[in-house]
Amino acid sequence: MARTRPDGPPVSRLTVLYDGRCPLCLRLRQWLDGQRQLVPLDLVPAGSPEARRRFPGLDHAATLDEITVVGDGGQVYRGTSAWIVCLWALAEHRPKAHWLTTAAGRPFARATVLAAAAIRSVTTEPCGSAGTACRLPDPAGGSPG
Repeated sequence: MARTRPDGPPVSRLTVLYDGRCPLCLRLRQWLDGQRQLVPLDLVPAGSPEARRRFPGLDHAATLDEITVVGDGGQVYRGTSAWIVCLWALAEHRPKAHWLTTAAGRPFARATVLAAAAIRSVTTEPCGSAGTACRLPDPAGGSPG
């Protein structure tokens, strides 16, 4: 599941970038944090100053649109692959993650991500919904203007 670095061990740490404005995302963050992790997960709000500091070359606007997970070797997983790699990092869910990468499991994983996106769309006010452009949080730590 995880890619290895050419000169080193497999992924040993993952950073999950989640939408801190989304009630579903916050609940999933709590759930991930409460699971026994085989690979440590750093849970960081997408677009936050911490996310920008850690990953200056990442498209931070895109991380607010879909879950993004970054491996310690620079691997970037988005959407369905990001959810699968999160499960792969968890002791109880690694076998399920392996199944979700198969031809039989991948459609199920995709359907689950689409269902989560649908729930998110009705529980989180979309960026730009008030007639303003979607903006990332202020890198200085203030609220988006």
